[in-house]
Amino acid sequence: MLRITDLSLPLDHTEADLTNAILAQLKISSSEMTSYNIFKRSYDARKKTAILLIYTIDVETVDNKVVLNRCKDHPKISVTPDTSYQFVAQAGKSSFDRPVVIGFGPCGLFAAFILAEMGYRPIVLERGKTVRERTKDTWGLWRKRELQPESNVQFGEGGAGTFSDGKLYSQIKDPKHYGRKVLTEFVKAGAPEEILYVSKPHIGTFRLVKMIEQMRHRIEELGGEIRFQQRVTDIDIQNHEVRGLHINDNEYLATRHVVLAIGHSARDTFQMIYDRGVYVEAKPFSVGFRIEHPQSVIDQARFGPNAGNKILGAADYKLVHHAKNGRSVYSFCMCPGGTVVAATSEPGRVVTNGMSQYSRNERNANSAIVVGITPADYPGHPLAGIDFQRELESRAYELGGSNYSAPGQLIGDFIAGKPSTALGSVIPSYKPGIELGDLHLALPEFAITAIREAIPAFDKKIKGFAMQDGLLTGVETRTSSPIRIKRDDLSLCSLNTKGLYPAGEGAGYAGGILSAGVDGIRVAEAVALNIEGK
Repeated sequence: MLRITDLSLPLDHTEADLTNAILAQLKISSSEMTSYNIFKRSYDARKKTAILLIYTIDVETVDNKVVLNRCKDHPKISVTPDTSYQFVAQAGKSSFDRPVVIGFGPCGLFAAFILAEMGYRPIVLERGKTVRERTKDTWGLWRKRELQPESNVQFGEGGAGTFSDGKLYSQIKDPKHYGRKVLTEFVKAGAPEEILYVSKPHIGTFRLVKMIEQMRHRIEELGGEIRFQQRVTDIDIQNHEVRGLHINDNEYLATRHVVLAIGHSARDTFQMIYDRGVYVEAKPFSVGFRIEHPQSVIDQARFGPNAGNKILGAADYKLVHHAKNGRSVYSFCMCPGGTVVAATSEPGRVVTNGMSQYSRNERNANSAIVVGITPADYPGHPLAGIDFQRELESRAYELGGSNYSAPGQLIGDFIAGKPSTALGSVIPSYKPGIELGDLHLALPEFAITAIREAIPAFDKKIKGFAMQDGLLTGVETRTSSPIRIKRDDLSLCSLNTKGLYPAGEGAGYAGGILSAGVDGIRVAEAVALNIEGK
């Protein structure tokens, strides 16, 4: 097939317009084109009154070679690359050691899935419950203020990504098209086919639940085994090499290959591997607040008269500001038409996150507005970032009334430096509830100063961003892992522990569902090659 890139058409174009544009670009007649499909569709909304759709199209013609030769000097026409997934190994008769995957979030899911497809019958150990059971437990916190430390937004089948916007895009380099494998398997499991071609695909929580179950069943059909409520309490390491795992303090599982896909909130596991001498280093992360506006305000600011267009959907944004005090402030995990959710995994602490369904039709838009933190802000041992996060989360719990309500403040009051006493037009979506007050106590002074400066600056890009009765809710601390479990670039094995493969967000090698899934594939391949002695 032939690929055409950067094909621009007006937002209201017809299918005939697209067909004619393809024919014109390739300089062929309709009889010479046998088929085409959309590989990618994005939009250019820089001119709100003349929004363009930008296509990448794969075209099949009667004679591709002739057409390609005719267009050989055209910079936007080339041969369609092969994005199909190729397995690097298959389990041989000598493959007796079953690899173990710790964690069943997006990274662990795809590590196990690929290992199962290659015939290695992986064993998955997930400390939480099945996705439907953990959903009930999570609602228990949101509705009844009852936290289950092992079954919540962070822990359980599907990982933290299950209770999110289900975003499936990333800026990682992906020369082997692993991201395409992730999207393709999601579609097979029930995701809408549009995730294969829209520029910023998303799924939403409810659909993710069903998809994860389908992929779990497929792993089991291929000989894999998923064990829930199995917390790894220790790793047996002898002579800097993995020998096995201790589970729930009462079971031992021998293995030489362990994929550590534990997510960014498995703080007890971080401590355990650090105590066992696995190489760990501190890394930067970010902290801040969730901000809420009416979705209609964001739609109007981004799309103008085209707000509400079905193709464009609910508008998102991506904002960055470099504050005078040297700190960077940016929007993170923007959830159009979504809700702010309680995401703590530890008693006596408050953590916020964002979530939305596939429809993105809730009243408010929300995102995290966060400030970059570096190890210089929390000097000490490599796990000091966890202590830093915990301190902020405990403070938020107290400011919220010590009952899992979150502290909140109107945007205008926050900028003016005065406490909020009453809500305005924006109704908070956070459950179980918020406690209005003054958020300047919730974060370090440098972060408060930077965010107060950034919000009016963001208002110049998104009109209404600094609206008086928009809402800030604290605190957002789990933007990424505070540590990196460093690994060798070639073998993907821990720097000093043979057989241990740090992977995904918790290890510091991913950020989001897609990149975590891609990293899971990479690590699964590394494990398979090691088992086969390649």
